[in-house]
Amino acid sequence: MQMGKGDVLANDTNDAMGASGAVGAEATPLIEFRDVVFSYAGHTVVDGVSLRVDRGELVALLGPNGCGKTTIMRLINGLELVDAGAYLFDGHVIDEAFLKDSAAAQRFHQRVGFVFQNADAQLFCATVGEEVAFGPAQMGLPADELERRVRDAMGLFQVADLADASPYQLSVGQKKRVALAAVVSMNPDILVLDEPTNGLDEDSCDIVVNFLLAYVAAGKTVLMSTHHQDLVRRLGARAIYIDRYHHVIEAPSPSYGTESGATD
Repeated sequence: MQMGKGDVLANDTNDAMGASGAVGAEATPLIEFRDVVFSYAGHTVVDGVSLRVDRGELVALLGPNGCGKTTIMRLINGLELVDAGAYLFDGHVIDEAFLKDSAAAQRFHQRVGFVFQNADAQLFCATVGEEVAFGPAQMGLPADELERRVRDAMGLFQVADLADASPYQLSVGQKKRVALAAVVSMNPDILVLDEPTNGLDEDSCDIVVNFLLAYVAAGKTVLMSTHHQDLVRRLGARAIYIDRYHHVIEAPSPSYGTESGATD
């Protein structure tokens, strides 16, 4: 799977938010948590978490159910705001004041592509083609650029033949690939993926894995959650482990994780 600057994965971070970092200086992390705390209904689900993700990295969050992986992803995407500590995206503190600036918030959400574990949560258009075109259409792109992005994204995930189909009539694997295509068509700087291979058959899993490897090779960034150690190894991802007490730890227990990223 070849990707270059002429396609949907071209890097274009020289924008209103900017691409931070100077030659000769330490690069600004794309994602940085500084002692982040977040609670739901009085229950702490992210407890003093500090982490960073640099440009061009492929990072996996691992940990038991309920440890806070999905919440961390929702914080990164701006769907939740930290209670304490700080979350920085490309050097900018993401808080209520930042997100009240509609132009800054729009560009931020274009740069962070979030794919839910359950694709049904984000598919809402009548056809696959409309689904993949929706995001870039909101960006005010010229018609030829919009068409190219949709064509490229659908080709990457092998869903071009489904353009006129209803997303709700597709298999789990097809829905996941359509959701990915819809996000990738916006050319985000980072993909944030909640259990990207959950429920996928072997063919769909291979498509997703090969895409992620090519995506990072093209200079993009990926942060994903998973329970599958073999997927982490296959992708060569840097692992960040969250324990059941909602803390980042250095290493998992020897028995942690499973050995399959695809369903039988």
